[in-house]
Amino acid sequence: MIRRPLAWRASFASVGAAALLLEPALAHASEGGLQIIPEPTRLLTLLVLFVILVPVLNKLLFQPLLGVLEERERRIDGARARATALAQQSAALLARHDDAIRRARETAHGEQVRVVEEARGQHQSTIGQARQAAEAEIAGARAELARATATVRTSLAAEAEPIAREIAARLLGRSPA
Repeated sequence: MIRRPLAWRASFASVGAAALLLEPALAHASEGGLQIIPEPTRLLTLLVLFVILVPVLNKLLFQPLLGVLEERERRIDGARARATALAQQSAALLARHDDAIRRARETAHGEQVRVVEEARGQHQSTIGQARQAAEAEIAGARAELARATATVRTSLAAEAEPIAREIAARLLGRSPA
């Protein structure tokens, strides 16, 4: 921001002070009628006071006041610059934080996928082992059933012949030779 000399402010303030000094004269003039040209002694007194008071007021009042105002503005600008820097730092920290959260989520997701796949593999392995055990048990049961069937058939075959002879003898009424 470009700084302009502050002399015009001091001049403006001096003119304002002179106007305040002239105000009682204007009020007095309105009571006695309209007086366009002021009294020369009063005008000269006011001009002398103005010439004397402007440098004094400028040195004692306006320059310190303007210095304080400029210092205040400088501090405000410095605070704004610091606030801008802090905002940039916080934006960078927020971006780093968001990036760290994103990476942590990706890592967690990858770990979750790995754990799920491992669990599926273990599940499939357990199912395969159980299936093999069940098939082995079924095969054993079938073999046992086949042995039992063979044993029963042999015993039935041995028992069937005498029963068949007896049935034939009863039907024929004689004993088959």
